[in-house]
Amino acid sequence: MTTAISDVGRSARRRIARRLLPLIFVLYFVAILDRFNLAYAALEMISDLHFSDRVFGFGAGVLFFGYILLEIPGALIAERWSARRWIARIMVTWGLITALTAFIHTPGQFYWARFLLGTAEAGFTPCVLVYLTHWFRAEDRARAIAVYFMASTVAFILGAPLAGWLMGVHWLGLNGWRWLFIAEGIPAVALGIFTLFWLTDWPREARWLPAGERDWLMGELEAEKRAKDAQRAFTIGEALRDRNVTLLWLGYFFVLAGATGFVFWMPTILKRLSGLSTMKVTLLAMIPWVAAFFSKIINGRHSDQTGERRWHAALPLFLGAPAFLAAGLSSRTWLIVALLTWTCGWVEANYPAFWAMPSELLSGSAAAVVFGLINSIGSLGSFVGPYAIGYLSTRTHSFTAGLACMVVSLYIGGIFWLCVQPRRRLSNSSAPAAGEELPRRAESPGYSRRCAPTTPRRRPLRASAGN
Repeated sequence: MTTAISDVGRSARRRIARRLLPLIFVLYFVAILDRFNLAYAALEMISDLHFSDRVFGFGAGVLFFGYILLEIPGALIAERWSARRWIARIMVTWGLITALTAFIHTPGQFYWARFLLGTAEAGFTPCVLVYLTHWFRAEDRARAIAVYFMASTVAFILGAPLAGWLMGVHWLGLNGWRWLFIAEGIPAVALGIFTLFWLTDWPREARWLPAGERDWLMGELEAEKRAKDAQRAFTIGEALRDRNVTLLWLGYFFVLAGATGFVFWMPTILKRLSGLSTMKVTLLAMIPWVAAFFSKIINGRHSDQTGERRWHAALPLFLGAPAFLAAGLSSRTWLIVALLTWTCGWVEANYPAFWAMPSELLSGSAAAVVFGLINSIGSLGSFVGPYAIGYLSTRTHSFTAGLACMVVSLYIGGIFWLCVQPRRRLSNSSAPAAGEELPRRAESPGYSRRCAPTTPRRRPLRASAGN
């Protein structure tokens, strides 16, 4: 019977991954193109519109003010109504606004376009993260999240040469950077419509999943929920006041301040320090993201295999941050590219492990609200980072002060994450059935030695189903 269940589980995991993850990947790929194409448009837009670094930095960051407005409501809508419909709505509206950004001329229009884009896109990542908890067990979740966040890396790899080509286009009297916004906004509208027909909100509604596999998945997810609730069932209010949740959003604020500052300013820093043409800069900007692509896969997989999250989220920040400042102090192109590659490869590796933490602490509406809370407060950091670099660059005529601030910010974020107190991880095989009590701490076969260093060293048991 164990072998039969295991075979069903393996088949279900493969079928679900093949059905859902490719589209999730493509959706986030387009989202990143639309959100960060400004980093490449800036190579010509700043001079074309006579914007200062301060104006550009504020416009880059103000998107995240709009983003905050619907983060928590969007996550709750995904949990209680329909993630599929809400994701589709998000994509259609942000695609239209991205295309309209091509027609801005003044700083005020620039700020409003970015703010509205953030409002349209608000809730996308929390919705997707909530959606993944409906379909992937805790043991598989970091790898699924890694696939999602790998899309951002691929978007930067492919988006760089695409941006370089589009900015060389001058059709109908429009400069290339304007065509960049138009060409990258239209696909989001089409994909939003397709999402309505392809995604399924819950396993119980999945006609494409055989009955045995559907029952196996529903049983696994229900057992996982009972295990978490047996330790403590959080209300939304309790979750928002929880110490661990506070540490998660505080850390994410500082991490996104540093990471987003890196993303928006990397092409401009590379161009100004190297003196290369726009096309060469966009090609060189691909290299750091190739490193990030592999680092996310490796770190997410290793985090799932070991069950450890905090160090897998924080250590990459500590290793990658100093090279960002060193790049700003360098003068040789090859060394700048190497240092930016080191930074990007390490810093971007944190996301799969970090985003697996909230779903291991909470479930249901409490988890959905916390996803939205973390991402919304992190979005404030996404405003602070780009604006701080632009402001300090304008004041000091150098990137050094701004880059130093980003390094400190990444370190602070990592320290907050290390202060999170991990709760006991239970495998589904040790989860209590309905009405049963949770086994005592010393008797629980799924209790990890990482959370109890005084217990004998032993490997935690895993559920046979699906493994």
